[in-house]
Amino acid sequence: MASHRLFWPVAVLVVMLAVNTIYRPGFLAVEVNNGHLYGTPIDILRLSAPLILVGLGMTLVISTGGIDLSVGSICAISGAIACLHISQAPDQNSLVTVFTALAMALGAALVLGAWNGVLVSVIGIQPIIATLILMVAGRGLAQLVTEGQIITINSGPYRAIGLGHLLTLPLAIFIALGAALLVAALTRRTALGMIIESVGGNREASRLAGIRSARMVFLVYVVSAACAAVAGFMMTANVSSADGNNAGLWVELDAILAVVIGGTSLAGGRFYLSGTILGALIIQTLTTTVYAMNISPQTALLFKAVVVIAVCLIQAPEFRAKLGRRRRGGPPSPTSAPQPQKEEVTA
Repeated sequence: MASHRLFWPVAVLVVMLAVNTIYRPGFLAVEVNNGHLYGTPIDILRLSAPLILVGLGMTLVISTGGIDLSVGSICAISGAIACLHISQAPDQNSLVTVFTALAMALGAALVLGAWNGVLVSVIGIQPIIATLILMVAGRGLAQLVTEGQIITINSGPYRAIGLGHLLTLPLAIFIALGAALLVAALTRRTALGMIIESVGGNREASRLAGIRSARMVFLVYVVSAACAAVAGFMMTANVSSADGNNAGLWVELDAILAVVIGGTSLAGGRFYLSGTILGALIIQTLTTTVYAMNISPQTALLFKAVVVIAVCLIQAPEFRAKLGRRRRGGPPSPTSAPQPQKEEVTA
């Protein structure tokens, strides 16, 4: 059981929940209020939904051997465009206004994703450089959209994206679940997932086998941008405002951590969507733990970094193998082995 790729992430998540329960006995308590479920576990699921969405797109990008550092900026841009359109509408609660805003923001995000895809797959720029360009310039673009101000809105339909409920649970959970099922169906029930993994394993061999590698790389960056756009809607809907400077800040790093914790290699190749979802839950649970234990902001990031490093080391087979050899004493060193005696030859 310990050799399963999800065993150690699940074990870490269970340990964190147990520690939180010991520190605060009501940590896992869930109550029903006005037909809706409330509690810390529900909050963890709701708050992890944007990270799950970004992580799904990041998983596909990393599986091709790339990286997307621009997802945080795309979150900010999409949220800013949607909130700007709603704020200028005479009726902010109109469904037509909200859906138009979402369509405009999603379209802009797809264009930005296509821009990344062209830079990487057509022009041949390294993914970390290509997406770093949009990561930096995208923040400036979001600031231009908001004119350096925080755009506030009062739209019930838009707020429902982040704070609404469906069947007693937050709507954000169903949005993230639907996106995960859609990506899983497209990549695991069709040949698309195998093609993406083959491109990440060996792009040149995939091209020689008849796979259009450049097209696949272009596609994953567009999908990543679309996931980031929906995550941006959730982030801005949670606070009913758009902040071009802080919305989605550093979410790309959390998404990469979620993908790595889930077992997907940064070198590309085989990917694990379920592992990414589990990694996102671990990161959000860790964030909630930091707040619940009143850890100072000065040490919170260091605390998270130490825990993430520990999780990555624990699930690394090489590290566990070396640790096991040390506990057993390890193999005898060559110097300690008895040396055969040489026979003296006499004349």
